[in-house]
Amino acid sequence: MARAAALAACLEAVLGNRGNANRVFEILELLAGEEEEDVLCAARTCSRLFGALLERRELFVGPLPAEEASLADPRSAEDKYKIWMRHRYNDCVGSLAELMAHDAFQVKELSLCTLMKFVELEARYPLIKVEWKGALTFPRELLKVVVDGLLPLYEDASLLISRFQEYMEYDDIRYFVIKAVTESIGQVMQKTKERPLPFYQQNVFSLISPINMPNKERDMVKFMVKQDNWEELKVSKLQAHKQAFEKMWLSFLKHRLPPGLYKKVLVILHDSILPYMNEPTLMIDFLTVAYDIGGAISLLALNGLFILIHQHNLEYPDFYKKLYSLLDPSIYHVKYRARFFHLLDLFLSSSHLPAYLVAAFIKRLSRLALTAPPEALLMVIPFICNLFRRHPACRVLVHRPNGPEDMSEDPYIMEEEEPSKSRALESCLWEIRSLQNHYHPDVAKAAAVLNQSLSEIEDDISGLLELSASELFDKEVKKKAADVPLEFEQIRGLFGKKNDIFAEHFALD
Repeated sequence: MARAAALAACLEAVLGNRGNANRVFEILELLAGEEEEDVLCAARTCSRLFGALLERRELFVGPLPAEEASLADPRSAEDKYKIWMRHRYNDCVGSLAELMAHDAFQVKELSLCTLMKFVELEARYPLIKVEWKGALTFPRELLKVVVDGLLPLYEDASLLISRFQEYMEYDDIRYFVIKAVTESIGQVMQKTKERPLPFYQQNVFSLISPINMPNKERDMVKFMVKQDNWEELKVSKLQAHKQAFEKMWLSFLKHRLPPGLYKKVLVILHDSILPYMNEPTLMIDFLTVAYDIGGAISLLALNGLFILIHQHNLEYPDFYKKLYSLLDPSIYHVKYRARFFHLLDLFLSSSHLPAYLVAAFIKRLSRLALTAPPEALLMVIPFICNLFRRHPACRVLVHRPNGPEDMSEDPYIMEEEEPSKSRALESCLWEIRSLQNHYHPDVAKAAAVLNQSLSEIEDDISGLLELSASELFDKEVKKKAADVPLEFEQIRGLFGKKNDIFAEHFALD
């Protein structure tokens, strides 16, 4: 309390009489101190002090002269005071920027909020000298200091970034933050020689992924500060926002990311990034690199390519070849199995796909099904049936007399990477016939459906995509079985013989 009272008296003295201006050093000294409470009190005092000086226009406006040189210049006492106090303001901003990396979150948060208050006040009372009518006076350099503080290289700043998100609702703040992030990425990543910086890149993603871009120009109505000629400036134009947004994402994604970050980007790509880009097809390089990583990331990358092909007329002839190459034994076991088959169903939904291509997918899925667990089989068999409904030309795989009986006679080439050369249409589905003898009765029953003519209505597989082994087990346990006679004659001995030697030593009672 004593410290707060002393700072309040110091604040009143500085603002009340310019002769006490030197007492600002007492506040700045505490701001650079080590005691958390002293730092918090000093930060609040600085907020009030320099907030008042900005509102009273008592800080020098325009290019700031060097402090020592300005004192020797033949300037008025008024100008010398404003120049000197502007230097103290810059010292305060520098200290607050450093405090955004403080150990205590409360100090970080207060430093962030104080700097953003200065951003708003500088936008209202610019420290930039207007050289011509219509010049932009937004404090971009100060906002860049804030953005740099939100993006440390070796520390997770997600909590502080989440606190900052409320400011991103302002259209002007969002626009200049996007610009500042693009500049930061260029400065930081060019020094790493293509090595990922996990903390920094995760911080960038945490800052830019929640960005909620406007859909129409008339939606851009929320600005922190509006200038007189606002309508003429880029910051009020949706096209300029889209260009900045696109440039930011492309600069972020052209560098190699940590593997976990690829997945996060790809999950939000179709909803939060592509719709707000002027040229979505520019994402092709990123998606191609992501596909080469393998696993779930490859699948998500193909989802992005699929959107570009169907919605943005991208020509990508190798799409289905790449998709076909993802079909391996692991697809029935991985944790992203449900998403894989949901997207596979989407990719194969068109009735205009050639029969040889769909037949290749059916054959590979069937061959891999021979080693799949029951819960996966109960999903993939209806999946294959749906493909037959969409593509009747492939039913020759089911209704082929004198077809191969096993793998040794099968003309289908499992190892062929090109679907058109796999000879799938020359084969038949002996694999599904084999599954009709599966040990699990539900699987055998599902496989037997192909012995009958299929209905025209597709099966809804959405409820089967996430079917698990534990759910199957619980279902079996809860079944109420009727009493079934297991023996016609009543048993008389342990092994059914009346005078069996075991009957002398064991009884069934």
